[in-house]
Amino acid sequence: MGKHIGLSLVLIFLIFFLPWLWAQPAPAEPGEPGGTLPPPADSLPDQEPAPEDADPPAQSLDAARSLRVKTGSTLTEMDMETYLLGVVRAEMPASFELEALKAQTVAARTYVLHKMLGGGSANHPEADVCDDITCCQAYLSQADAAAGWGAEASAYEAKIRRAVTETDGQCILYEGAPILAAFHSSSSGMTQDAADVWSSGVPYLKSVESPEDEATVPNYRSTAEFSAAELKARLLEAIPDADLSGTPSNWFTNIQQQPSGTVTSLSVGGVTVSGNRLRTILDLRSACFTVAFQEDTVAFSVTGYGHGVGMSQYGANVLAAGGMDYRDILAWYYSDTTVDTWTDQATEGSPST
Repeated sequence: MGKHIGLSLVLIFLIFFLPWLWAQPAPAEPGEPGGTLPPPADSLPDQEPAPEDADPPAQSLDAARSLRVKTGSTLTEMDMETYLLGVVRAEMPASFELEALKAQTVAARTYVLHKMLGGGSANHPEADVCDDITCCQAYLSQADAAAGWGAEASAYEAKIRRAVTETDGQCILYEGAPILAAFHSSSSGMTQDAADVWSSGVPYLKSVESPEDEATVPNYRSTAEFSAAELKARLLEAIPDADLSGTPSNWFTNIQQQPSGTVTSLSVGGVTVSGNRLRTILDLRSACFTVAFQEDTVAFSVTGYGHGVGMSQYGANVLAAGGMDYRDILAWYYSDTTVDTWTDQATEGSPST
């Protein structure tokens, strides 16, 4: 009888429990049908809401500063960031090292702030700055720059934007105020002391060594030739008291030059003028020149480009290629200055801390 009871229990187990075991699905991988899925979004714990009084993302100092910019005959209001992008596009080759472009950006920002703090320009009282390089700084729109850059336009624009954003609000300061951040294209081994070029000296615009040369600067050496008649007419228009009788070889005397070759002063027909003034009269690329005479022709052999005061752009690029960062480049060219952030409060006369 015990055997009958045991057999009955086995039959009951097989009848009632085996179908239930067969019906259980095999474990599935997460994400597969039947697997473990993440709970629906509406069942997730609520995210902590942002406080209603949370501060918005901080705006850059350059984007927050508004300028009135005169380009040609058009007056436009734009922020400092937009303005600086246009200036750097126009004033320095975009192929230059990033640190050189940063140095140019800080110099350009400092230049316009110095101008604004000084009351602006009598040439355009309706505008803070213009695009005339004889008055302010050059300016180039993104579209015009891209047309000249060609296939490199996207990369060049990105590099210039980086130079502007990574130096946001930074200026070159002397005794707590933005300096007259003069710059030029290239020097002949030395930059010029402002006192040798303009009417008076500036404590931070001293003559310093500059490393560019004909291997690193296109058209580093140039020649300007004039006929005797053309040269005489141009000189007398600018220097009417000059005695230009006789041959051209007698017109230029007492030439004073620096070791770099830059002419500081000379006598033109008995009238003493600076080398920079003669450069302007004759549209020479720099005041570093020598004069040669051959029959009816006068030739000026010129080295470098620009007035020679402040930062040399090609020199800055050479320094950057050698590993120098923009702060050190600016300290190299602007004596006894510092680079620091200049805020809106500072425009009222107090340096940023």
